[in-house]
Amino acid sequence: MDIKSKIILISGPTASGKTEFAIKLAKQIKGEIINADSMQVYKQLRILTARPNKKEEKITKHHLYGFQDVKKNFSTGRWLKEVQKKIKHIQKKNKIPILVGGTGLYFKALIEGIAKIPNIPINCRNKVRKLQKKLGQNKFYKKLIDIDKYIKNKIDPNDVQRTIRAYEIKKYTKISMVEWFKKTKPILDSSLFIKFYIEYSREELLKNINIRVDQMFKQGVIKEVKKFNKLKVKKENSATKVIGIREINDMIEGKSNFNETKEKIAIKTRQYAKRQTTWARRYMKSWKSIRPDSINLVLKKFK
Repeated sequence: MDIKSKIILISGPTASGKTEFAIKLAKQIKGEIINADSMQVYKQLRILTARPNKKEEKITKHHLYGFQDVKKNFSTGRWLKEVQKKIKHIQKKNKIPILVGGTGLYFKALIEGIAKIPNIPINCRNKVRKLQKKLGQNKFYKKLIDIDKYIKNKIDPNDVQRTIRAYEIKKYTKISMVEWFKKTKPILDSSLFIKFYIEYSREELLKNINIRVDQMFKQGVIKEVKKFNKLKVKKENSATKVIGIREINDMIEGKSNFNETKEKIAIKTRQYAKRQTTWARRYMKSWKSIRPDSINLVLKKFK
């Protein structure tokens, strides 16, 4: 397979073996790996976000992992700008960019482009955030649907950040976020992409998630969360949404025991994996679906 000018995308639900596949492929085709996971950008949360470990990072060059401070938010738009730079940088070295991660929105932005929405004034944004806090998420979402009917079934009602974003866009521009996205244009030729989606059976994925949660505690995730707490990150910042922070803090405060905490994190992770799978069924229909036991066969095709 001639892949000299290609960009390889690897996605799949959490704990599906994306990193392992990407590293094996990178070694074989002289590739370099770029992060496409919205939480693995944060440098203070290596264990909790299941970032590649130091040993894995030595095998092949990794980009956009652990470079963002947890006190600062990180947007899809920022990722898209950074990833375009990294792709060009890797290609100049005659190597193959391999993007790997579970954030579907990142891949969607890369493939389809991103909406050029005007900057929303800070006073407008603050008013919307105050309204969300005053009403609570359920009532706030209903109010969003009242002013923007196109948003219904487009955003998870419990996704605080995206519902706030949709509300402020509609309020300031008078145009639905959905309509803005319709105006987007691809930034790269779609023929450049080779797209893989790793698909596990539900039973296999649940087993992997449980193993991952066990490993996190063995690696010292409690200590990591305690260090995170000392940074006093604002509650509205993206990093505070990382699965496990709230659950481990409940344990630290004596609200739950060790086994209960592990189970709560496993449940939250399973729910996240389900959302990732739902996204994939909707937006990744054109991706080549591969099972873990067929990865070696896929690798052979690149020889």
